[in-house]
Amino acid sequence: MEKIVEQTLLYDFYGELLTEHQREVYEDVILGDLGYSEAAQEYGVSRQGVHDLVKRVDHQLKEYEGKLGLVERFLKIRSQVIQIREMARKAGPEDADAARMVRICDSILTEL
Repeated sequence: MEKIVEQTLLYDFYGELLTEHQREVYEDVILGDLGYSEAAQEYGVSRQGVHDLVKRVDHQLKEYEGKLGLVERFLKIRSQVIQIREMARKAGPEDADAARMVRICDSILTEL
């Protein structure tokens, strides 16, 4: 998985477990694409301090995932729903049950 996608997913699932300061800096640097130097200036800390915080948060988020596995389960469920939707689409639009399955899958994917 691409690093930024992984970081975003981990943050989406576990970001609320971080302190407010960690969330703010991490959002600015990783999600907001603010440079370390710019973030350091904004928060009144060193560039190295911002770098270390981001690295610690990345590690912390991966630890949460290692213990809880929510992102892995999410990706597995999403993949399975996509497979079901594609199987239903192959059945053809004239099959009412298949069309209903596609709508249900689309609804589930929207909710995820």
